[in-house]
Amino acid sequence: MQYLHTMVRISDIDESLKFYCGLLGMEEINRHDSEKGRFTLIFLAAPADGDRARSSDRAPMLELTYNWDPETYNGGRNFGHLAYRVDDIYGLCQHLMDNGVTINRPPRDGHMAFVKSPDGISVELLQSGDPLPAQEPWASMANTGSW
Repeated sequence: MQYLHTMVRISDIDESLKFYCGLLGMEEINRHDSEKGRFTLIFLAAPADGDRARSSDRAPMLELTYNWDPETYNGGRNFGHLAYRVDDIYGLCQHLMDNGVTINRPPRDGHMAFVKSPDGISVELLQSGDPLPAQEPWASMANTGSW
């Protein structure tokens, strides 16, 4: 397992970049706008992690998520998830299920799944390298709850 990033939701891109980059000294590594999803993702890294974040590792980073439609964040909604790269997403999800963990977002695409910690923290699991070929029971498994 390898730590990838932590995601936090933000309400103002300029103010957030002023804080994280201008004041804390983090560097913007990548930015992605999704017209369809109506959000912007901005990935930042600490200066000492910049080379690794720009490499194929793409880690460790802080993911700032800006939703284009206004939303008030309360109850921890501004904190999104922890993300980890794993060697076998299907094997790990099966192991988690066998031990009573709900797979909130199954790895239907062979690439991404979400589970929650005992305290309700969302954990994103990302397949290392290329996505695995789709397979059952994951390919047709429905989402459960939220993540």
